[in-house]
Amino acid sequence: CPYFIHLHYKTMMSKSTVALTLLCVLCISIGQILFKKASAGFDAPLSWRSFVLNGWLIASLALYGVTTLGWVWILRNVPLNLAYPFMGLAFLFVPAMAWLVLGEPLHWKTFAGGLLILAGIALASL
Repeated sequence: CPYFIHLHYKTMMSKSTVALTLLCVLCISIGQILFKKASAGFDAPLSWRSFVLNGWLIASLALYGVTTLGWVWILRNVPLNLAYPFMGLAFLFVPAMAWLVLGEPLHWKTFAGGLLILAGIALASL
């Protein structure tokens, strides 16, 4: 089968691939919250020991590692131009989680920007 025909079949994402892609975005977003929690656990001055013994940092790095493996699987099966726009959802997930988990403020501009991101994802997936 010619290469260009093979690519044609990979221009749609299955429901399971979309679900895994969304899970990757969610995990990347959770990782950001874990990084923020890790940053609060550092004493000044920083030392190698403060990095090694920071449970939040270890958890975030482990989550990022597993999520990277999932992302590589997605990219093996889906063109980057279809999969990557989903990462824009992290710009919505992270502020929402920061508000829920960390008590950080959430502004209307975040929602307005989120709508633009969703519109961009929809446009890119056409």
